Amino acid sequence: QVQLVESGGGSVQAGGSLRLSCAASGATYSNYQMGWFRQGPGKERECVAAISSGGTTSYADSLKGRFTISKGNAKYTLFLQMSSLKPKDTGMYYCTIGWRWLGCHPQAWDYWGQGTQVTVSS
Repeated sequence: QVQLVESGGGSVQAGGSLRLSCAASGATYSNYQMGWFRQGPGKERECVAAISSGGTTSYADSLKGRFTISKGNAKYTLFLQMSSLKPKDTGMYYCTIGWRWLGCHPQAWDYWGQGTQVTVSS
């Protein structure tokens, strides 16, 4: 059973930064992709960014330049550096993993974490 655990969420003021982390256990992928999704209050879940095991990245167009996805040195670890945060970035942020590179495609993902809450106040 694959488990993903996110951490690093919290409350910040607009303009601030946060770094989210995710670690997956129980995975046995040779090639894989990991990603971050988010769901704001009353909104649908949307892809933030994805990264392949080879380092290829894909971002939501609206977030390019403010958010940076990266992999850790340990396999199946993931980070999301968020800068210049805005109140509309508030939501639950989820880490996810899949076995093939499809970028942010909704069918690319096999397992999900429980999420970490990010709250940005004005």
